[in-house]
Amino acid sequence: MYDEQQRPEQHGPLAGFTVGVTAARRADELGALLQRRGAAVLHAPALRIVQLADDSELLAATKQVIDEVPDVVIATTAIGFRGWVEAADGWGLGEDLLERLRGIELLARGPKVKGAVRAAGLTENWSPESESMAEVLDRLLEEGVEGRRIAIQLHGEPLPGFVEALRAGGAEVLGVPVYRWMPPEDIGPVDRLLDATVSRGLDALTFTSAPAAASLLNRAEERGLLPELLAALNHDVLPACVGPVTSLPLQARGVDTVSPDRFRLGPLVQLLCQELPARARSLPIAGHRVEIRGHAVLVDGVLRPVPPAGMSLLRALSRRPGWVVARAELLRALPGAGRDEHAVETAMARLRTALGAPKLIQTVVKRGYRLALDPAADAKYSDA
Repeated sequence: MYDEQQRPEQHGPLAGFTVGVTAARRADELGALLQRRGAAVLHAPALRIVQLADDSELLAATKQVIDEVPDVVIATTAIGFRGWVEAADGWGLGEDLLERLRGIELLARGPKVKGAVRAAGLTENWSPESESMAEVLDRLLEEGVEGRRIAIQLHGEPLPGFVEALRAGGAEVLGVPVYRWMPPEDIGPVDRLLDATVSRGLDALTFTSAPAAASLLNRAEERGLLPELLAALNHDVLPACVGPVTSLPLQARGVDTVSPDRFRLGPLVQLLCQELPARARSLPIAGHRVEIRGHAVLVDGVLRPVPPAGMSLLRALSRRPGWVVARAELLRALPGAGRDEHAVETAMARLRTALGAPKLIQTVVKRGYRLALDPAADAKYSDA
């Protein structure tokens, strides 16, 4: 009789997978969404947000908005817009700033930004349905920007092509830097996330901002791990980005990423729910349907957690389904196993116990082990 948590189809779509989270903001929300769908989550904020309430650049930009009233102001993030208004209040400029913003075209990128705008007693003129800065840019260019003064509340990350396109159209662009991204004070979690990625301890790595992606790449380069990180992201660990702008630092390094059609956390998680199970290897073995996931195996729909050593053996066997894999080769697949082939026997015994179906893996005397591939599938994999 199955345990309640192991009955077929009782697990979430991400059960058996480990997902890395690099977000600084809304990391708890993203982690909870992933965990509710069964994923194990490894979180390491690749950046931290530093408010600029005392920053001279923000003060100068605020005075410029008040003294040289722009035609358009673009609010890009809720936390950034609130921070701007709060900083202006601290300088005694809050009312003057709000008065200027009431009389101009105010664009808000997305519903959370609209909430922050309205909480300040203002009303946005327009907000894109897609929450995309690309749609904001398209609207402005269609309206025509020549001779217009446009202020953009920056949110710590670059807006590739956005400012350049406005200036090319004849606009005067003022950036309002409300906060910046900085490296984390404790780099340890980021290093552990990098180690897990290059060792294939993750199945997917998520990014919700371009600076986080750039920061992780920079840290890998500092540690001499950049080639290994890029190899992992290109072949084994799925890089999932909330949107195309977030993907740019990775794509610049030759890494292909996936992104949802709607640039939000919920669709990002739904995308992982589709992508990761589709990438898992499924095989007919000894009359059972076996699906090999990151740190667990589905046997006829029952989720079976497997120790890391066992997963290493199972992956080595599944690369050539039905073929005999020598003990020496399996020993090399075991992390830190040394030279004693007895370690293979011990790990194999634990693997069979974890799978709950010992006949899935056959011992071939004096040769090694093989997956007991169903006869009908033998021909399919005979040339593997």
